[in-house]
Amino acid sequence: MEHFANPRNVGEMENADGIGEVGNAKCGDIMKMYLKVDSGIINDVKFKTFGCGAAIATSSIATEMIKGKSIDEALKLTNRAVVEALDGLPSAKIHCSVLAEQAIKSAIADYYKKQGVDPSLFVDKIESEHCETCCNA
Repeated sequence: MEHFANPRNVGEMENADGIGEVGNAKCGDIMKMYLKVDSGIINDVKFKTFGCGAAIATSSIATEMIKGKSIDEALKLTNRAVVEALDGLPSAKIHCSVLAEQAIKSAIADYYKKQGVDPSLFVDKIESEHCETCCNA
């Protein structure tokens, strides 16, 4: 509840080194992540999320978890780690943690593209349509 009531790192970022957007308007959760990277370290991260309280909370905690970390460390963040950091989520809201993980990967992929590097060498496939399976159940 703390990360929903008082989310951290909310907002847009001008001149971001990487921007990732994932989500599905069908379920209503859309997340956009902005990264500032210096020498391979994420020194600033912001998010804008349109969605439920769980989507906002997972966005907030995920940004806290990668801020100050290397790109490689950020790529290792899993939705399970996000859920654990929040002390759990209802099963119907687990997709929000997946969305947070995917938004980070998407922003890092964009960062690599801007550096002239093929992101597929480092970033796993991004499942932008995550809600097709979890929100239609």
